[in-house]
Amino acid sequence: MSGASSTPSRDCPLCPRLQGFRNTLRDQHPDWFNAPVPSFGSPSARLLIVGLAPGMQGANRTGRPFTGDFAGDLLYKTLSQFGFARGSYQARTDDGLTLVDARIANAVGCVPPENKPTGAEIATCRPFLNAAIAEMPNLRAIVALGRIAHDSTVTTLGAKRAAAPFGHGHKAEIGSITLFSSYHCSRYNTNTGVLTPQMFRDVFSAVRAYLDAA
Repeated sequence: MSGASSTPSRDCPLCPRLQGFRNTLRDQHPDWFNAPVPSFGSPSARLLIVGLAPGMQGANRTGRPFTGDFAGDLLYKTLSQFGFARGSYQARTDDGLTLVDARIANAVGCVPPENKPTGAEIATCRPFLNAAIAEMPNLRAIVALGRIAHDSTVTTLGAKRAAAPFGHGHKAEIGSITLFSSYHCSRYNTNTGVLTPQMFRDVFSAVRAYLDAA
């Protein structure tokens, strides 16, 4: 998909269920972003972070990945700790936060009902993830947040899932890319102890060490 856009059009019709949900939210919340959320960060970055999909009251509301919900609090704090973000994250797009040698995209561009995209929707949106990866000439590392993001990234990179199974803290070499896997930084995962802040920091510590040694 070289040369194609990495962001679906604002009124993308490719997934009818997601389109319908998006239109419903536009009626209910006309002041929200309510559209496919574009990647955040420079294509020249060496690190790409792949999430699942926009949160309804997070990125779908604000228009920036992981901005406006709990997951962003942990993600951006961690990115700042390891030098991948600069500025103060205040959960809004005009907070002045910038990414450093990092970019964020999602496996699915539109908010899905109950935060659960279908397999068909994930596959339909995969060409946009492929385009996001293709437009990053310096890409060396990807952090996939959660199993769905991990599996879609592996497929996008042209590998078999069995060759790069998901597991928190795991990493896999796929061509010239090193894929790091993490549990998703959702409120549910942190509240239940599936993911602790230290576990999350450990992933980005490994990424930082990898890139610094490159």
